[in-house]
Amino acid sequence: MKSAEIRQKYLDFFASKGHQIVASSSLIPANDPTLLFTNAGMNQFKDVFLGFDKRAYTRATTSQKCVRAGGKHNDLENVGYTARHHTFFEMLGNFSFGDYFKEDAIKYAWEFLTSAQWLNLPKEKLWVTVYASDDEAYDIWHKGVGIPAERMIRIGDNKGAPYASDNFWTMGDTGPCGPCTEIFYDHGEGIWGGPPGSPEEDGDRYIEIWNNVFMQFNRDETGTLHPLPKPSVDTGMGLERISAVMQHVHANYEIDLFVDLLQAAAKATGVPYNQETPSLKVIADHIRACSFLIADGVLPSNDGRGYVLRRIIRRAIRHGYKLGQKGLFFYTLVAKLAELMGDAYPELRQRQSAIEDALKQEEELFSRTLENGMALLDGALAGGKTVLEGATAFMLADTFGFPIDLTADVCRERNVTVDMEGFEKALEAQRQQSKAAGQFKMTAGLAYDGEASHFHGYDETSRDARIIALYRGNEAVQQLNAGDDGVVVLDHTPFYAESGGQAGDTGEIAANSGLDGLFDVTDTQKVKADVFGHQGKLVRGSLKVGDTVAATIDLHKRNATARNHSATHLLHAALREVLGKHVEQKGSLVNNERTRFDFSHPKPVTAEELAKIESLVNHVVMQNYPVDVANMSYDDAIKFGAMALFGEKYGDEVRVLKMGDFSTELCGGTHVHRTGDIGFFKVLAEGGVAAGIRRVEATTGENAVAFVQAQDRELKQAAALAQAQPGELLAKLEKLQDNAKSLEKELAKLKGQLAASKGDELADSATVIGNAKVLAVELPGADNTALRETLDKLKDKLGSAAIVLASTAEGKVTLVAGVTADLTSKVKAGELVNFVAQQVGGKGGGRPDMAQAGGTQPENLAGALAGVIAWVAAKL
Repeated sequence: MKSAEIRQKYLDFFASKGHQIVASSSLIPANDPTLLFTNAGMNQFKDVFLGFDKRAYTRATTSQKCVRAGGKHNDLENVGYTARHHTFFEMLGNFSFGDYFKEDAIKYAWEFLTSAQWLNLPKEKLWVTVYASDDEAYDIWHKGVGIPAERMIRIGDNKGAPYASDNFWTMGDTGPCGPCTEIFYDHGEGIWGGPPGSPEEDGDRYIEIWNNVFMQFNRDETGTLHPLPKPSVDTGMGLERISAVMQHVHANYEIDLFVDLLQAAAKATGVPYNQETPSLKVIADHIRACSFLIADGVLPSNDGRGYVLRRIIRRAIRHGYKLGQKGLFFYTLVAKLAELMGDAYPELRQRQSAIEDALKQEEELFSRTLENGMALLDGALAGGKTVLEGATAFMLADTFGFPIDLTADVCRERNVTVDMEGFEKALEAQRQQSKAAGQFKMTAGLAYDGEASHFHGYDETSRDARIIALYRGNEAVQQLNAGDDGVVVLDHTPFYAESGGQAGDTGEIAANSGLDGLFDVTDTQKVKADVFGHQGKLVRGSLKVGDTVAATIDLHKRNATARNHSATHLLHAALREVLGKHVEQKGSLVNNERTRFDFSHPKPVTAEELAKIESLVNHVVMQNYPVDVANMSYDDAIKFGAMALFGEKYGDEVRVLKMGDFSTELCGGTHVHRTGDIGFFKVLAEGGVAAGIRRVEATTGENAVAFVQAQDRELKQAAALAQAQPGELLAKLEKLQDNAKSLEKELAKLKGQLAASKGDELADSATVIGNAKVLAVELPGADNTALRETLDKLKDKLGSAAIVLASTAEGKVTLVAGVTADLTSKVKAGELVNFVAQQVGGKGGGRPDMAQAGGTQPENLAGALAGVIAWVAAKL
């Protein structure tokens, strides 16, 4: 049975049992900072299980795309070397939100696995585990389903703490939790391994294929379990694992999905097809993870999700390199993946070109450093080393873009251990240097289980309300006094809480017109999905839980924010019209001062394109279209033509914002009533924020007018300094620039003559080592050009030589190194310059015959140059 057929059968089975088929959520978790990637089927229902969100259904089933390649859940280093580890996988799941419980969940699983209409697995091949004290589940399996006792295993607290067990699930140290029951498939006596709970349980004979989690309790801070009023069910079955069982193969890489990808990988790398080749497994697995991540909006970068994606791509490229493929190949596999999985996940076909472009760009970027990095790693491992120094591993990652898992891969293949402690020390030192403070939000981590807040801010700017909770710091209190910083939770509020990129409202909360208490609201954040926390300071009087207050937003800031937010929608539409439909939102920040909009685009936006975009937005503003708002189901909104934005989480009912025929998007933010209310739109800046991601900053209304006036003042001041009229300024600047270039050429000529004379003088001071000469000196006052020209003169003069030249200026060191062609087999200029650079707080690189570097510790330069002769002598 093909994997696609199994996936569809699973969804059809649970649909027949009254479950709503819910589409897979994005691999980027919505509004969940605790997760790097979606790694389980229940992620998209987390708020439902916690009671923060409600759906129109109480039963659901999904085939969820998942990635485990970063953070706590990281299988990356095992991929390619085991039968079942993947970075990307599909999790089949069925869920009950306070509907059915253990008996139905167990019987559903058994029916789907064993009935002739569905998978028809032999019953005698299935084993079951239950939590040791879960007699209810045990009896359902044993007495209700008929599983014999010899194929049932009770698993207790086997992880060193109460409720720490393979068969007890927890969402965290506190919160929803409960026992689980797992179903295992016995591959037979020909495979080594024992049943779960036995000393041989890590073998491959008994493989877990299904886990039924019963959310039965809420665990408090003392570890006490309290029964939940509406117990729920969360299950998961890995599609790849059940496909291996149904296709009578032992390893996941032998199923139909992977066979085709492995064959495509073999063809792309030019090697014979062999299912057991680890590098082919790595490539086949990684093309799935990379393609799905890019399809969901992640692009390679140096931090966060983008960094994990970059690591996966570079690991795949390295394994291609290992197989002998030194050209571009990885991106060519996207077409085969789209062919295999495009029916189930249409985004692969819709975004195939964008995925290929992103992967090809990353391949081109990495291929330029891979060969040099591998050469350095080979050199570091030469001579039978058994341990790679942590500093070297860090240098490979930091300087050459070699993620540590890539270095670890190579070392594992050569039976070399990486000094991870040393690597972590070097990494932590860099983190401390570049650490930036994040914005603190007082609402983060507040414990709240009371009633919801009701938002009225679309229509009202002031509202009478009742205080339902108060916090001083993270502590719930009954009263705030003058001078206290805190958070106020109201039963009704006109304040918009930060969401969808729009900043939270500011304003004031007043008791008795402020005479009894006045609270200055500096931000509004969500404590939970439907609970708004008004963050700020009590400037007068006191506030108590239960008080009646008047909540009033800062209308000036709200209106400015609304103008910027509505303009953001118009900007998005204009970008797509001018640059192309490939443009997708990748993030935004809207406040009363400006809008910051990130979007996918492979190159800088030209000045001409920006002018068109700005003019187009202002044209729509002047048309004064009405801004129409409608609430409808998500599916109806998409049919209506609304655009769903990247990274946003949408419920069953959504808010659709339409501005004429120009822009239609899903949005929960606050907006103007007509486009003319925006007044004036002005682009402030455009730039890149990551590979393939651009950013436009813009503003509207009074801020836009102030910006243009400031530019006009600067233009007039610049014209005065250049002694020209504003209309003549460009011509005058071009003339001044031509004069400056002439002077620079004359200066460069003089420096070259000086370098030539110095080269003759310095050649006489070189040290002779065998048939070669070594020279390492500082040239005070020389710039980079003078250093290079002097280096060339010295190489010609000395014949066979290794040379390092340096200069210092304003606390910085500039280094160049050169090695004549006859010595580069033994001495590499890049290694030589790095030897010196590392001692002066820097790094660098280049060709074997010429390399450059910089540093920040000129006080160490003399000692570093003094060590060059011995270093070169050791190489020769």
